Amino acid sequence: MSTDETEGAGGRDTTPGKREYRMADLAREAGITVRTLRFYRERGLVPPPRREGRIAWYDGTHLTRLRTITALLERGHTLGGIADLLAAFEGGRDVAELLGLDGASPTPWSRETPVRLGAEELADTFAGQVTAENLAAALDIGYLAVDGEEFVHVSRRLLDASTELVRAGVPLSAVLEAGRRVRAHADALAEIFADLIRTHARPEHTVRTLEQLRPVSQTVVDAEVSMAMDRHIRANADTWTQDTAPREDATHRGTTST
Repeated sequence: MSTDETEGAGGRDTTPGKREYRMADLAREAGITVRTLRFYRERGLVPPPRREGRIAWYDGTHLTRLRTITALLERGHTLGGIADLLAAFEGGRDVAELLGLDGASPTPWSRETPVRLGAEELADTFAGQVTAENLAAALDIGYLAVDGEEFVHVSRRLLDASTELVRAGVPLSAVLEAGRRVRAHADALAEIFADLIRTHARPEHTVRTLEQLRPVSQTVVDAEVSMAMDRHIRANADTWTQDTAPREDATHRGTTST
């Protein structure tokens, strides 16, 4: 039986900062067997290598992918689940589109700080809840984009808020659905402010007016949401008390009966 040349050993440096690997070397660098690597390729978990005749060359992208698969397996994900995650990953929007870096967008009004996350880091942040469905939802809403083998979250503040909600017991799927609804309302609010400026600002002063209204609009939205929450809490105080009372009574009975 002849040896498949694609499985030979040996690596090489091509362009600066980019190393290429033969199959055996890639498997060794990733800490897996050649048989496992071949299995991942057959399952579509690893993108095809670059070929020179019968020789297959892999690069750092393949190595990162293999390490990501290993990390996700260690966190309890199945290969089927990982395949779904990677499919959603590869179908996600490009980071330039998400952040408005494609040259088509004007100077952004927001000043959000994007956050880079590896797949394993994202899985750790929302332990047990990074499913293909949730990942696809985050990509669809625009919270996440794909940059190579990394995710980019559009906003540190939104990421921190989502993390806090999940830690408080809110399922990630519910957080994302709420985020989708908030995004729709935020778009409506933005249209109100944009229409206000288009209607009343002189054309030669539009850019300056937009800049001046940035803090004003943020103040208005923050104040209105805060007062709306107060109104909602007051209007529903009785309902919330009734919801928590059975749990408190059960706890009290359990304590006094012992």
